[in-house]
Amino acid sequence: MAFQIFNVSVGDLKNLFPTKTHFLIFIGYMGLFINQGILVTATKDKNNRYHYNTTTVVLFTEILKLFVACFLQLRESTISEFFGLIREHIKVLVLYMIPAFLYCLYNNLAFVNLGAYDPTTYYLLLQFRVVVTGVIFQILFSKQLSRSQWISLLLLTIGCIIKQLNFSGQSDGISFKLDYNLVLILVQVFCSCFAGVYNEYLLKGRSGEAPIMVQNVYMYIDSIICNILVLIYGGSLKEAFTKESLMSIMAFKVVIIIFNNAAIGIVTSLFLKRLNSILKTFASALELMFTAVLCWIIFGIPVNLLTFIAIAIVSYATVLYSHNPVDNTQKPEGKIPPEQKGHAAAETSHEEPQKA
Repeated sequence: MAFQIFNVSVGDLKNLFPTKTHFLIFIGYMGLFINQGILVTATKDKNNRYHYNTTTVVLFTEILKLFVACFLQLRESTISEFFGLIREHIKVLVLYMIPAFLYCLYNNLAFVNLGAYDPTTYYLLLQFRVVVTGVIFQILFSKQLSRSQWISLLLLTIGCIIKQLNFSGQSDGISFKLDYNLVLILVQVFCSCFAGVYNEYLLKGRSGEAPIMVQNVYMYIDSIICNILVLIYGGSLKEAFTKESLMSIMAFKVVIIIFNNAAIGIVTSLFLKRLNSILKTFASALELMFTAVLCWIIFGIPVNLLTFIAIAIVSYATVLYSHNPVDNTQKPEGKIPPEQKGHAAAETSHEEPQKA
C-alpha cells in the first residue's frame, strides 16, 4: 500500500509542476533560501554578532532587485513603454506598500534571529507559518482547504517540531519559553505569511494588468523607502554610509548575501505567480531538512535520529499533499464555466508578457 501511495504521487507531481519551468522555480527558490541561512551564519563572529550594518545590506539588496526588475522588463518593452506602464499603474505603488513593509521587517528580522539561533533551529521555528498561511490563503482567496490538505500541513508541522525534540534532557533541545527571540520569530512568521499570500493576491490579477516585473519595480521602490525609514528610526542613516560601514559590506561573503537575497526576491515573485503560497511552505520545510545536513557538514551541528524521523514525516506529508494540491493557477478557457471566463481571460492576458 505504501508503494502504491508513492507510485501515485509520482504521477500527481504533474499537478504540482505542470512544466519543467515550474519545477526549476521550485528548486531554485529552495536552494537560494538554504544558501541564505548558511551565508548569514558564516558572517557571524564567535559572539554571534555581525561586523556590518544588516539594514544597509537589506537596503542594497532591494536596490539590486530594482535594477534587475527594470532590466528584465526592458527586455520586453522599450524605455518609453516602460515609463508608460509605470504611469498607467501608479496605484499599484500604494497597493505594494503593505507587503513591502512586511518584507522589510522580515528581511531585517532574519539577521536578528539568525544571530540568536543556528540555521536549523531558525528554519524550524519558521514552520509555525505553515498553518497560518493556510488560514490566510482561505480568507484572501475564499478557498476552503480539504481535510487531506490540512492533515498534510499538520503532519508537516509535526515533522519539523520533531526535528528539534530532545528526549535526553540535554541543553540543545528546543525551548518554547516565550522569550524575546521567540517573540521576534513569531513577528517574522506573521510577516512571512501575510506578505507572501497578499503578494500572491496582487500578482494573480488583483492589482490590475501591470506586468509582473512592473509590479516588482513598485515592490522594490516601496521596500527601499521602508528600509531608509528603518535606518532613520534607528538613528543610523549617516553611519550606514560611512567609509568603514561600506567597506564592511564589500566583504566577499556579505556581497554574496546581497546577490543571493536579490535572487530570492525575483524567484519568489515568479514562484507566487506560477505556483502558490501553500506549496511555498513545503519548499520551506524541505529547506529545513537540507539545511540540517549542510550545517552538520559545514558547522559541525550533529544530525541525530530525530532528524531522520522528521525527514520521513515531512516526505510523507509532501506525498499526501501532492494527491490534492491547492490549485490557484489559471485554467484553459474550455474547462472554465461561462461565468468565470471573463475573469480567466483577464488573468491570462496579465500573464502573457511575463517571460522572465
